[in-house]
Amino acid sequence: MSYFDWRPEAPLQCVRLDWLEHAGVELALLRLDLVDPLVSGNKWFKLAPYLQQAAELGLGGLMTLGGAHSNHLHAVAAAGARFGFETVGLLRGEAQDNPTVADLHQLGMRLHWLGYGGYRRRHDADFWAPWRERYPRLLAVGEGGGGLAGAQGCSPLIEQIRRQLGDLGWADYEQLWVACGTGTTLAGLVLGEGGAHPVVGALAVPPGHGVETQVADLLRGGDGPDADYRLIDASRGGFARIDATLARFLLATEAECGVPLEPLYTGKLLLALHDEIAAGRIGRGTRIVAIHSGGLQGRRALEEKLKTLAAQRE
Repeated sequence: MSYFDWRPEAPLQCVRLDWLEHAGVELALLRLDLVDPLVSGNKWFKLAPYLQQAAELGLGGLMTLGGAHSNHLHAVAAAGARFGFETVGLLRGEAQDNPTVADLHQLGMRLHWLGYGGYRRRHDADFWAPWRERYPRLLAVGEGGGGLAGAQGCSPLIEQIRRQLGDLGWADYEQLWVACGTGTTLAGLVLGEGGAHPVVGALAVPPGHGVETQVADLLRGGDGPDADYRLIDASRGGFARIDATLARFLLATEAECGVPLEPLYTGKLLLALHDEIAAGRIGRGTRIVAIHSGGLQGRRALEEKLKTLAAQRE
C-alpha cells in the first residue's frame, strides 16, 4: 500500500471516571493512539502533507529533528520502514541507548547526534544548509512536524469527530481539548473547527516557550480564526517534568477507565481538565472531546519512574 492511500481513522470513545460523573461532565476521547501500533497518534496526520511535498519535488524521503524519546522521530522512522522512503534523524544531546533509539535503528533511520548546543541552533536561518547539502534527496521537516503543512494535516480530525458523535448519542459538544508541544495540532484543529467550537490547548511546555507565537503564526498562514482557542498551563513546571501528583493521577485514571496514557501529553491534559472542573470553570452538562495524541512508545522508559513517584507519600 502506498502512503497516499493510507487514511487511518481513530475511534471516538466515551470515558467514564468518578470525577467526571460527580461534576456532571461528559468526556469523549479521539483515540489516535489506536490508529496504528507504530505510526501512532497525531504524528501521521502532521507527517502526511510533508510526504506529499517530498513526492511532488521528486525527493526520496525526510530528515527531521527530535529528542531521544521523540514520538515524532519514531513515527517518521516507522512510516519510512513501512512505505519505503529514506529517513534521517537529527537528535538532541549525546548518543544514548533507550527503547526509542533502539527502534529508530531497527526501523532503518540514520541518526546524527547534535549535542545540546548544536540542537539549540535548529532555529538559525542557516541550520539546514549543511544537511541539505549532505542529503539533497531528503525534505527537511521541522521539529515535531511543525509548520503550516503539519497543521493542515490535522484539520480533518474534526471530521472524524463529527462523523462519530451520533454513535455516542451526542448531537454536539461544547469544547475540544488537545495537548500542545509545538502548537501545530492545536492550530490544525482550530482551522478544522472554523469557529464552530472553542479549542483548549493544554500546554506540555511552560508558557513563554514559543507555542503562543507559533499558533498565532500558523493561524494567520492558514487564514484561520484567531479568537477560538485558549491556552492553559498543564506543564507541571517543565516539559517532560513528572511529579507525584501526575504519576498517581495517571495510574489511577488508567486503572479506572482502561485507557493507556503517557505522562507528557495526554496525562497532563487530563489532569489539567480535572483541575479546571474542580475549580468550577466547567459547568454541569458540558460535553468535551479531547484528543488522545498517542505517544505511548515513549512511556516505556518512564514506567519505573511513574511507579516510584506514585508510591511517594503525600
